[in-house]
Amino acid sequence: MTEQGHGGLANIAPAEVKQCCARLYEGDFATYLLGDSFHPGGSELTVRLGTLLNLQPGQHVLDVASGTGASALLLAERFGVHVVGIDLSARNIERGAMEAERRGLSGLVQFRVGDAERVPVSDAVFDALICECAFCTFPDKAAAVGEFARVLKLGGAVGLSDVTKHAGPADELADLMAWMACLADAMPGEGYAEWLRSVGFRNVSIETHDEALNAMVSVVRTRLLGAEVLAGLNKLDVSGVDMESARQLARHAQKAVSSGRLGYAVIVGSR
Repeated sequence: MTEQGHGGLANIAPAEVKQCCARLYEGDFATYLLGDSFHPGGSELTVRLGTLLNLQPGQHVLDVASGTGASALLLAERFGVHVVGIDLSARNIERGAMEAERRGLSGLVQFRVGDAERVPVSDAVFDALICECAFCTFPDKAAAVGEFARVLKLGGAVGLSDVTKHAGPADELADLMAWMACLADAMPGEGYAEWLRSVGFRNVSIETHDEALNAMVSVVRTRLLGAEVLAGLNKLDVSGVDMESARQLARHAQKAVSSGRLGYAVIVGSR
């Protein structure tokens, strides 16, 4: 590990953070805990994001950190848009492509392995971009937000949804597991808005959805108990996961949500 800090995460190289996130979110454990969408609010909040972005049939949308493709597929079905999903995990990309084919959406949805800080697409090709519960995990946020602006057409729209965090004791929410859980480098909603404004996005607005995070944390705490039972029966692979640390993080997160320190927000802006 190298001496690099990012938003309170010390002594862990950016590449290691990315690979740890990719490995976590491509495993069955993440799907068991979080469901197919991997983010608070699930499909309902994804549809809300699409509505705020005013998605129209035939438009081209980039889904950054698309996971297994649940949001990309939903947006294609609901709004009739063409979607490209990029994710660091080759396994997630394969799963997304298989699901697109199964649902007859291969003509609308494509998936590619790609890094949010170096998006593998040309300039000014997308009408809209979404990034759900992932921006706060990117080690180089300046590079990522610069890529968001680069790939969008003039007049294009960007939409983030992410965990928000306000000032307070940070130790229990600052390690690698907290980073992968979208907690360690979360910031107030205005912090995300400022990142977007820094590269020229205009008309940036913030909509709070704290209840979505509260619901997900409650579900995760319950499912963590079930995960240990399933692991004992060899029905769930939790190798590489420190279950005690996961339980402790979930307890800290629930307390932080209850006190108003942690929340969730949707942030949108125009190019």
